[in-house]
Amino acid sequence: MFSFWKKSTTTPQSDWPESLVSLLSQPFSAVLPLALSEIADITLNKTELSVTLPFPASWLQAELQQQLDARALGLQATVSWRNELPAAFSTVKQVVLVASGKGGVGKSTTAVNLAVALAQQGARVGLLDADIYGPSIPLMLGEAQSRATSPDEKHLNPLFKFGIHLQSIGFLVDPENATVWRGPMASQALMQLVNETLWPELDYLVVDMPPGTGDIQLTMSQKLPVAGAVIVTTPQDVALADAKKGIQMFRQVNIPLLGLIENMSFYQCPQCGHEDDIFGTAGGLELAQRYQVPVLGQLPLQSAIREAGDAGSPIVLQKDHQTAEIYQKMAQQLIFTLYWQTRLSPQQAVEIIMTDD
Repeated sequence: MFSFWKKSTTTPQSDWPESLVSLLSQPFSAVLPLALSEIADITLNKTELSVTLPFPASWLQAELQQQLDARALGLQATVSWRNELPAAFSTVKQVVLVASGKGGVGKSTTAVNLAVALAQQGARVGLLDADIYGPSIPLMLGEAQSRATSPDEKHLNPLFKFGIHLQSIGFLVDPENATVWRGPMASQALMQLVNETLWPELDYLVVDMPPGTGDIQLTMSQKLPVAGAVIVTTPQDVALADAKKGIQMFRQVNIPLLGLIENMSFYQCPQCGHEDDIFGTAGGLELAQRYQVPVLGQLPLQSAIREAGDAGSPIVLQKDHQTAEIYQKMAQQLIFTLYWQTRLSPQQAVEIIMTDD
């Protein structure tokens, strides 16, 4: 059941070209620091090299082909993948929380772009807006006027946009009205949103968490089998102080920290290219080092990111944009981190106690 990370092949065959064996037997890249021969099923049929991975990695196709061409091997690469992980709950295999200690650091923007970037790698992705009081996912994905539908008056259909399945309290309430609920009521509403949504089979459910460390955060941490959390912060001291609290909260509830994203790391003038560290320098990097959390990436302060979000079309969809490439790299690293974490401790994926408290 937990052999999803084990390959059925052994080592590359002795009659394969030496340069091919060398390529497959050494760490492939910074994003994939393992040998393909260690983690993939590999077959060579005349001029076709087929590689099957235990996680989505669409980016690997072009890079592997480039490596083969550079060695003049005359081979055509085909990369596929299969996810044999059991569902953590319902039809969802892994739940990833995107959180911050405070608001205004770009957490929702990061969650949206990360979710779309994961889908671009070939993953089946859902995005849950867990901010009951200030849902922003509908606006950022151009669905502010959309409303949830139900096939049976008991369950909810998720929306589908840009390759991801969406759910938000914003699809159920009037966007002009404030949600005036006490913490327990908001937590109960959120869990209903989670459990009553007809999610299709998903590899990843990305949850855009509300800021802070209150009732909703504890509810999601204790009642969902969470694979891990990503912390979003800016370099400034005020944001870092609250990000520390977020890190400590997740450690107290035994949720792995998958990485830290430093948003608004610097401002780059679009005219002259000058860079200015408006919110400080490398504060997120120092925080990650102190708490031994991997850094998934650093994002610039750019009007283009804001404009794309306001327009309902995440910037990661602009394939040639430099910032889109940063989000894609972060998604690739997140995928590998989730794989590696479960490979090291596969039993952790199911040792979850669900309570009604």
